[in-house]
Amino acid sequence: MYYFLFTLLVFTIVLTVSYIASYFGKLRAKETNLEKIKNKWAKPLNARRNFDLIKVYADADNSAGKLSTVTSDDLDLKNIFNYIDRTNSKPGKQYLYKKLHFPETTIGNLLLLDKKIETLNADNPNRELIELELSRLNHTNAYQIANLFLKSHVPLFAPVMDVYIKVVPYLILAAIISILIIPNPVSLIVLAVLFGYNVIFHFASKRKTAAYSDSLPQLLIMHKVAVWLVKNAKAGDTEEVKKSLVNLAGLKRSLSIVNLESMLVADSGSPGYAVFQLFKTLFLLEPYIYTNSVKHIGRYSDDIEKVYAFVAEIDMLIAIQSVREGLPFYNKPEFIDQDAKMDITDLYHPLVKKCVPNSLNTRADKGALITGSNMSGKTTFIKSIAINTLLAQTLFTSCAKAYKAPFLKIQTSIKITDSIEEQQSFFQAQASAILNIVDNSGSAEAVKSLVIIDEIFRGTNTIERIAAAKSVLSYITANDNFVFVSTHDLELAELLDEDFAIYSFEDSKSGRTLVFDYKLKEGLLKSKNGIAILASMGYPESVIEDAHIVSERMMLKYME
Repeated sequence: MYYFLFTLLVFTIVLTVSYIASYFGKLRAKETNLEKIKNKWAKPLNARRNFDLIKVYADADNSAGKLSTVTSDDLDLKNIFNYIDRTNSKPGKQYLYKKLHFPETTIGNLLLLDKKIETLNADNPNRELIELELSRLNHTNAYQIANLFLKSHVPLFAPVMDVYIKVVPYLILAAIISILIIPNPVSLIVLAVLFGYNVIFHFASKRKTAAYSDSLPQLLIMHKVAVWLVKNAKAGDTEEVKKSLVNLAGLKRSLSIVNLESMLVADSGSPGYAVFQLFKTLFLLEPYIYTNSVKHIGRYSDDIEKVYAFVAEIDMLIAIQSVREGLPFYNKPEFIDQDAKMDITDLYHPLVKKCVPNSLNTRADKGALITGSNMSGKTTFIKSIAINTLLAQTLFTSCAKAYKAPFLKIQTSIKITDSIEEQQSFFQAQASAILNIVDNSGSAEAVKSLVIIDEIFRGTNTIERIAAAKSVLSYITANDNFVFVSTHDLELAELLDEDFAIYSFEDSKSGRTLVFDYKLKEGLLKSKNGIAILASMGYPESVIEDAHIVSERMMLKYME
């Protein structure tokens, strides 16, 4: 009896010391985190990101208007996301990633987005406190909250095991009381058997309960964060969110043990947390909690999603302002309904350091053919157009001094590779991608397309490549789509002269070194640098001279 009381006293002292240490540790962590939040403002975050978890929310939505996988890859959207992502929470990352995959086609949602951005970021000190609160959801397990409303939930265990899970805590308590009142070996053996079996069952059932053991503590943290944001963030109309928070309060009460864990999870290295985990294991509290929670989650899934979207959107809105203030310059786009033209001033690629800005002014009935020598910047330029269109229609932000264009559907063919599994040649793969563009660029399409193609139909002979390219590009342009195509084929430029405006990127020589100014110029490419690049790399002079001779002969033959 005295031994038990001594053990209880030691246990109480350990928990008290742990709580005090945890309290002061949290205060220090809060000050440190607030300083980090201040220092990272308007800067890209150099961090590893788990895209398998980030894309869960976006992947669950396949509604119309979603950016295709091909276009996402062509625009290096993961790298764009890495640059833009200044969020403080895992739900914020998932929400932002999805936002980038669903360009808007009406102005209302974008204006509302911009109004929320300005309101939330008007008070810097309060914004920093909002970011600090959001950072409570930066644990990797917070990615799993989305699965609570994205997936259906079924019972975890057989009915017999459900009964055992519910009664075993009472059996253990009965055995402990029996030992305290009348010490006896039978009760001790029963207690040891129950504890031993529970430890085995706990770890054997980990896979089944993992989805809930990861997500439910984070759900309760999200509930607290949302309550704080409703009170302290200027987030507009929050009546619907308040109703969902009230509904979720019932679920919160039924998960009191999970609530305790959610308070401890931030300090998972403390002795108190270790004792708590042991207590859960011996009494099978984890299977008990998550078995009971399954039947409630479905009922509250809509409320969970509303609160998730509320918290995640606030995080995204603050991140967008951080991106805006970190850019060399940006513009809030102007969308044109009546006059089908695109007018962009000083456009640049956000991922290219010291990117040289270029301007363009074009119409939907006249495409743009971009010629240029190797490494001159033509592919970066056409990608910049697509990326700015995407950012304009998702984040209401363009990397330019002015952006005027209609709402557009973005279609691309840039990164084409051979497919060994599907036995497709390079030409077949690109032909398939361009056919998809043709099929979705007809005159009946409600939203016209921005079509970006890099080196059209490369991989087949010159004559057929040029003939096919001319026909396809004329067809797409005739249906009032904006078309930008990079090419080395000067013959194609001459064939498309009536339907396309011709632009070029050029280079100049400084000794054996090629110099690029990366400026877009009107007219056909006047210089070629393929042979010059070989010379600068140190190819034998005889090879370079022979190449020049053959090149001149071919040009004379073409001119005849």
